[in-house]
Amino acid sequence: MEKFYNEILHKLETAINDLEIEADYSIQRIEAIIYLILECLSEVKEHILKKGFKNVNEEIRFFKFQKPIIVAKLIYYNSIYKIETKKPYGSKPIRKYLNRELKKLKRHFDNNLDFYKYYRTTNTSLDEKLFVRGNHDIKLCLDTGYFQSDLTFSTSHDYKVAKIIANDLIQVYVEDQLYNKDQNDNPKAPKKLNWTGSKVAIIELIYSLHYQGVFDNGNADIRLIAKYFENAFNVNLGNFYQTFLELRNRKMNPTKFLDTLRETLIKKMEEQDEK
Repeated sequence: MEKFYNEILHKLETAINDLEIEADYSIQRIEAIIYLILECLSEVKEHILKKGFKNVNEEIRFFKFQKPIIVAKLIYYNSIYKIETKKPYGSKPIRKYLNRELKKLKRHFDNNLDFYKYYRTTNTSLDEKLFVRGNHDIKLCLDTGYFQSDLTFSTSHDYKVAKIIANDLIQVYVEDQLYNKDQNDNPKAPKKLNWTGSKVAIIELIYSLHYQGVFDNGNADIRLIAKYFENAFNVNLGNFYQTFLELRNRKMNPTKFLDTLRETLIKKMEEQDEK
């Protein structure tokens, strides 16, 4: 299952990247991406129904981590499609409209706070009820949509995980739209800073901040933080997971950039004390 999933996810992400590189979001491009994701999900479903899972742990892993990544892409691009097609004309109406979209995301977070905490704290105590097919518990206040879904390819909470992942990305997208709107409306607004250090260095910095829990009281997803840094500093991090794994396996000084930051700051402080 692992090999099949990695291959099909890589194939999907490569196809999406090829489409996105061409230009900014356009309605036609988003439609094409949505069709790609639907085809991918159809292929994954066919594989699951044919091959099944080796054990319960493999099933939980698929519905808790693997399927939600693909479904989150569908939710994300479908949401962007709706946002762009319903966007009003005029500077103030657009800003008001985008702020309403942010409020929707906040409401979803507030209404599902307990599950957000369960998922983001890597809790596993309810996994067999939440991420195994047919094991739903009505006492967990299930969404009505679950009972209308294909129960051979769904659990009670895999869609909720996908929604969490997607909402993080949607928030970044909407906030970026608002930022660009402010930039266009205010020519004196400062331009974006470009990251001119190495990609390895910024990934080292991102993970250290993430593990320190300095964003949203430690609840911010690493993907959201990475996306934010990409947008803020005009840098493409690519497969930052892989880069981080390489950092962990670095034999000599895995925190080279952070160590250099500390040494440089102390040196500058000492130089200023001497003046």
